[in-house]
Amino acid sequence: MALLRKINRVLLVLLVLMVCLLLHSTLLRASIRPKVSDRWKNLGSAAQGPQAKLSEADNVIPVIICASEERMGATMATINSIYSNTDASVFFYIVTLRDAIKMARRYIEKTKLKSIKYKLLEFNPMVLRGKVKPDSSRPDLLHPLNFVRFYIPLLDITHNRVIYLDDDVIVQGDIKDLFSMKLKPGHAAAFATDCDLPSTHEMVRSIGMQTTYMGFLDYRKQEVKDLGINPSDCSFNPGVFVADVKEWKKQKITKELEKWMQENFENNIYSSAMAGGVATPPMLIVFHDKHTTLDPLWHVRHLGWSPDARYSDSFLQGAHLLHWNGPFKPWNYPAVHIDLWEKWFIPDPSRKFSLVRPENLI
Repeated sequence: MALLRKINRVLLVLLVLMVCLLLHSTLLRASIRPKVSDRWKNLGSAAQGPQAKLSEADNVIPVIICASEERMGATMATINSIYSNTDASVFFYIVTLRDAIKMARRYIEKTKLKSIKYKLLEFNPMVLRGKVKPDSSRPDLLHPLNFVRFYIPLLDITHNRVIYLDDDVIVQGDIKDLFSMKLKPGHAAAFATDCDLPSTHEMVRSIGMQTTYMGFLDYRKQEVKDLGINPSDCSFNPGVFVADVKEWKKQKITKELEKWMQENFENNIYSSAMAGGVATPPMLIVFHDKHTTLDPLWHVRHLGWSPDARYSDSFLQGAHLLHWNGPFKPWNYPAVHIDLWEKWFIPDPSRKFSLVRPENLI
């Protein structure tokens, strides 16, 4: 009997050890398994008081905008134009890379923007590995922050509706009018079509831009032909849009966008040499015939496609939002309508960002 009890104790100890080993293994796998939330790091805080989670009930307008170190002054001009032209409560989600966090925070806290409500979010470029290939034609279009718009549901936000804006935008209207627009049932976003205003057509013709899917996708590729999208269908610009986050998640939009990024990585169905770079085509594919149309005055664009072609002053005065998409940015030189951008510019307190103007060109 004594021997039997000893054997039972040994077996019991072995059983406990096996359970411990299995539990340890399970916990270890869970700790190293990549999570969706691991792609993002919340490194920001509200400018006033302790940071708090915001929701729809807080009655704020959430605006997502990116802030790269080399274009920080552009982001701050956009924020200033929004903040100065509304009495609504706006909350800015400023997405940046690790090397620009301190600069962004200093830019806000040491200028007139210190009273805005905001949160800094760090984007992890590793999420793009295997989805974006190098392209030397316009390397600026391959900046990791260009793809933040694909990952809106992964941001540390709690809103069902958000506005996304590029950093080369100036808002002249009241942002709450854009936020309050109605999206059609089943639509996850609203964009401005490239076939909207006659004044826009005149600008586009003068600089030879494409306004259709033919200008963005390579219709020689079978993968593009199989989409069944008419090459003459009007394209849209994803630099300004209103998004229904709940619908975005329901339709698994991010997964679809990543699928087409991967397709291009493997089969080169579009490139940054084409009109809109590599961040636009996946959006065009995924949202084809599945988006609401913005009021065209809420996205007057192409101001950055030529240093010569100009809109009429009277037309621009009535525009609610101006977009310098294209290579000729208003903080550089040459550029057009720089007075409409520069009135919102706030000098960088750290002096890392400065305007390029004829007097400082050598």
